[in-house]
Amino acid sequence: MAASAKKILSKIRQTNQIAAGTLYVTNRNPRNLERLRLAYKTDGYHLERPVRNFWHRLELNASNKYVTAKLVHFENGTVIECSTTEWALKRHLYKGNDYTAYSTLGKAFASRCLDAGLTEMRCDLKPTAGMKVDAFLRAVEESGISLQEPERIRPSYSWDMHRPEKPWEVTE
Repeated sequence: MAASAKKILSKIRQTNQIAAGTLYVTNRNPRNLERLRLAYKTDGYHLERPVRNFWHRLELNASNKYVTAKLVHFENGTVIECSTTEWALKRHLYKGNDYTAYSTLGKAFASRCLDAGLTEMRCDLKPTAGMKVDAFLRAVEESGISLQEPERIRPSYSWDMHRPEKPWEVTE
């Protein structure tokens, strides 16, 4: 192993170790508060279409020849994109926008989402039974992706009638 590789490996080990006697660990993941359901979620107006009340939203765009699926973050834009124009998918398909293309795209998109650690997203698509969009959504759900985002945990105040239990608190 080269000297520079040993230095890099030792630096990684140093940064991953927690010092003895440390009470707190700082999580530098920018999506950590979203995973804990504490992050701010834009509300927008209830009459707006498409709605803005999401952290991650699934978008499906179809053209005459191809289909594209995107996972969009409310602040940073497109996070994950998958399309039947990509050679890895295109070479296995007869057409770029038929029923098989939608289901294959759903599997590939869900795989990329799971690789990135994103398992929950908002989906505003309205599927009809036996149609192409339904095949896409079914493939995504069967792969382990939830198409509904959990509700944001809001701070409770002394005047609130109901104070929901926090998921990280143990009452037993």
